[in-house]
Amino acid sequence: MKSYRKELWFEIPARRGLVNITPHVREALRESEIQEGLCLVNAMHITASVFINDDESGLHQDYDDWLESLAPHAPVSHYRHNRTGEDNGDAHLKRQVMGREVVVAVTNGRLDFGPWEQIFYYEFDGRRRKRALIKIIGE
Repeated sequence: MKSYRKELWFEIPARRGLVNITPHVREALRESEIQEGLCLVNAMHITASVFINDDESGLHQDYDDWLESLAPHAPVSHYRHNRTGEDNGDAHLKRQVMGREVVVAVTNGRLDFGPWEQIFYYEFDGRRRKRALIKIIGE
């Protein structure tokens, strides 16, 4: 069995932002030369997520609105975590809802997606450099 590892780096200029990383994952799969196996993609920071869904701007805004209603950023004093000097208590909760990683089957050298599925990196505490990991295993 072969294994391939690649990091994707991001610096989202706003506090929150979404990036479709599907093309980067496809490129990593091509580089790996793996034809059959599994592809894991995970956020390597506790205030960011990786998830799969549709690449539709209305849905993305719905996510942002919904997450902000569940865990609003302000007032920052609302979160005990922020008593440590941070201001990102909301970002930790948003990450918990959206999840850490995705796993996609690799079949015939391609990501084995359903219709409309794409992979996204979702940042909840941006304005600094962060990364996601791609790990592909198989033959």
